Amino acid sequence: MADTPRQLPLDLPHDEALGRDDYLVGSSNMAAFELLDRWPDWPSSVVILAGPVGAGKTHLVEVFRAESGAAVIDAQDLTSELVGDLALAPAVVLEDAHRGVDETALFHLLNAARQAGINVLITSRTWPSAWNLRLPDLMSRLRAATPVEILEPDDGLLQHVLVKLFADRQLHVDLAVVDYLVVRMERSLGVACRAVEAIDREALAGRVKISKPLVGRVLDRLEAEPLV
Repeated sequence: MADTPRQLPLDLPHDEALGRDDYLVGSSNMAAFELLDRWPDWPSSVVILAGPVGAGKTHLVEVFRAESGAAVIDAQDLTSELVGDLALAPAVVLEDAHRGVDETALFHLLNAARQAGINVLITSRTWPSAWNLRLPDLMSRLRAATPVEILEPDDGLLQHVLVKLFADRQLHVDLAVVDYLVVRMERSLGVACRAVEAIDREALAGRVKISKPLVGRVLDRLEAEPLV
């Protein structure tokens, strides 16, 4: 019998649910969720939110932005010229500081935010001690910030996240297959995102139902690929 013909999977966009009710809270991210939910009643004017790739920082930032009206900017796009406008917002979010940031601009932003009485949320995969900062005054300000971390998920949260990721792609997968995926995969939300995307493409290419054997093949392939 000839092999089942495969079709080229199109990289069609899918809407990721990023609302408050779509954010799944578990023991690994509860501290971060509850702290941001307390805004503007924060322990300090600056909060640093750290977590691994795919941990859900972007989703949490979107929930925070929607409820606070915060201005959101990528750390690499921050310049001293933008500080004045950013300080007019109810709060400011600086995303992915681990990728690099203009230290002088960040120092000016923290000063402007303090004068305006607003909060700054900084997200990163690492803590400031790993950012290779050189400006002593900035380092001092960041040491005074409130740190909060998103950890890797437990099995229960990972299961719910996988169901959501499949649902975002309009895929209804048997719970037994989801449980199989939870047992086999690395406990990482980043890996979960990659796995669901790869499983979707594999099923579409082969025009087959998502099953345990298909999931196993995809996971074996992903193990050889680095997570960036």
